[in-house]
Amino acid sequence: MLCAISGEAPQVPVISVKSGNVFEKRLIEAYIAENGKDPVTGEELTKDDLIEVKTARTVRPRPPTLTSIPSLLGVFQEEWDALALETFKLRQALAQTRQELSTALYQHDAAVRVIARLTKERDEAREALAKISVSAARPAGGDAMQVDSTGLPQSVVARIDSTQERLSKTRSKRPIPEGWATSETIQSFKPTATSEPLYPGGKSLAVDSTGDRALVGGMDGVAGVYSVSQGKVIQTLQVGGPVTDAVWVGDKAVVASATGAVKVFENGSEVANFTSHAGEVTALAVHPTGDIVGSVGADKSYVLYDLTTSTPVTQIYGETGILCAKFHPDGHLLGLGGADGQVHIYDVKSGAAAASFPMSAPVTALAFSENGYFMAAVTENSTSISVWDLRKSKVNKILETGTKITALDWDYTGQFLVSGGPNGITVQQYTKATKEWSEPLRSAVPAVAVAWGASARSILTTNKDGVLTVLAQA
Repeated sequence: MLCAISGEAPQVPVISVKSGNVFEKRLIEAYIAENGKDPVTGEELTKDDLIEVKTARTVRPRPPTLTSIPSLLGVFQEEWDALALETFKLRQALAQTRQELSTALYQHDAAVRVIARLTKERDEAREALAKISVSAARPAGGDAMQVDSTGLPQSVVARIDSTQERLSKTRSKRPIPEGWATSETIQSFKPTATSEPLYPGGKSLAVDSTGDRALVGGMDGVAGVYSVSQGKVIQTLQVGGPVTDAVWVGDKAVVASATGAVKVFENGSEVANFTSHAGEVTALAVHPTGDIVGSVGADKSYVLYDLTTSTPVTQIYGETGILCAKFHPDGHLLGLGGADGQVHIYDVKSGAAAASFPMSAPVTALAFSENGYFMAAVTENSTSISVWDLRKSKVNKILETGTKITALDWDYTGQFLVSGGPNGITVQQYTKATKEWSEPLRSAVPAVAVAWGASARSILTTNKDGVLTVLAQA
């Protein structure tokens, strides 16, 4: 009688009532405890299914190979041979493992070296891109160069000249439009409407001439047209990259992205896509002609686009990255906020540097007064607004708000300058008769972008979470 598991005579034999097989009791109980089955048939088996077989205890005979010294020596020799063979196999496996480990370490080291080389090449490429220049003669006394030798098309120059002539004659004497907001009106502004989070992470906000459609965008590569009266997004625009700025040009929405693209949308459909910048587009500006748009970027250049023909007409390179941009109300000058801590003024028609205004840090926001005499500028992490007198090329006033400023917007009449930041917004008022500044409004509504509504009777803001807030008379 042999155990079905060990093949040897069992010391305590038991038999399965299901299969009839004989087992060593300790072996079958251990197997049942682990598997719960008969090891031979695979049937379910429990300890209750085992019956102990009563047999007389017998002394197990010594194997015949261990009955003499020569036999024992032979067994020892066989055991030694088996041990030597096992040791040899272990050494062989160890050598192979060491070789595989050495190869893996070499491959890892090679991969690290490749990654380091590629990282270095990437950094060098980025540095070269930041220092990009064009090997052509620069205008004398200027810090810019024009890429295309032909300059602006005559049709564009003619539009710029006619716009400048028309606006420069009438702007300073233009009366305040009927129904425009007064200081008392702005003092009563309160948050009257708040949207759900629209496009988190964005820093762009543009309001059309009606004051009802707000153009906003976010980090997810989507922009939208939000209707203030309806309180919802009425158009969704696929930009394809994090939105960095957006402007209205009539009924067309122009949106810039961190991928270097500038896209034009009309009635919700993309009608033009410009990729002139070699890097992030940081800001957009609308020319007073109403059909020319400028974009600036981290590649130290600005580009002008003619939307009547949907083509870029010139690209001008400077010496520093550009963070913000605004056209002078006459349209003959373009102000650029530089990462070098200066406001650079360019002649739009020639692309030559016309002037520069030193600031204390990178310039992050710009705004021109509608009368064309003043320029407001804000530097990175600043709590004050520097108001420059363009006629005298010096600072006319430092407006201290006490809170960090990230955005500026001057109203159409040149009376009210709204500033926004993470801790709230303020409105500064310039009174022409007394040449004095006052502060009719201070609100705790956080903002990364601000814009005036129709007739300055409302202020629209958007914060870092993409929430759009309207401040107006309650």
